[in-house]
Amino acid sequence: MSGVTIRLALDFFCRLFGIVDYSLYFCRLEREVYNNIMNVKEIWKKIASQYVLLNLFAMAVVVVLFCVGVKYGLDIYTHHGEGIDVPELKGMTYHKARLLLEEEGLNIVVSDSGFQKTLPADCILAQTPGVGTKVKSGHTIYVTVNSPSSPTFAIPDIVDNSSYREAEAKLMAMGFRLTEPQRVVGEKDWVYGVVCRGRRVSNGDRVPIDFPLTLLIGTGSYDEDDAVLDEYVDPTYEADPTEGIHEVHEGNPAGEVDDFVEVTAP
Repeated sequence: MSGVTIRLALDFFCRLFGIVDYSLYFCRLEREVYNNIMNVKEIWKKIASQYVLLNLFAMAVVVVLFCVGVKYGLDIYTHHGEGIDVPELKGMTYHKARLLLEEEGLNIVVSDSGFQKTLPADCILAQTPGVGTKVKSGHTIYVTVNSPSSPTFAIPDIVDNSSYREAEAKLMAMGFRLTEPQRVVGEKDWVYGVVCRGRRVSNGDRVPIDFPLTLLIGTGSYDEDDAVLDEYVDPTYEADPTEGIHEVHEGNPAGEVDDFVEVTAP
């Protein structure tokens, strides 16, 4: 837009709003615009001065050095890229495994125990982390050792409280081995007892896990002594004439007797 066009536009607006001396008004407006432009230039010169630019550059260098220092410092502190291969411990005795790990700069902790008849006591059954895993010096290896005797578990609440399928599922989930169930008189497939090595055990009794269990379950039949009577007959009683005088009132139905003792005046 040329200067002539701007002046014509200002002349139009000045006449529209009643500004008579529009030339003076235009000069003032032009001076204010010029002053504002000069102020912006001065501000930009201050921002782009050598002192400010040097400070910004120094700040950027400090941030870069800090990031690099943190990265390499953490790598050095955590021994990044360095590691010890975890050796095979399964099948070793705990004493031998401890000596081996101490030579490698590692620690060992027993976290659990199990039982296998074919392996000696204190033999390592499992380890965490696994074989070949790279770990830092001082890392702890958790192992499961073989128990000298089979662990014992309490018999759950299954006697006279569950069916054969429910009891079987509970016991097998615990690790027990079940033999062929023994049939007894009673409700079909209802558990009436548990036998371990010929001895009857109850709910809560602790039994070694490797001992087989036999469930006593009902056959669905009953003995005559256990039969339930479907009909019930009210018992009849005979009155003792020596205990008082018995009278039949007219208002009572036949067969109903009110017992009372007649009292005579003294």
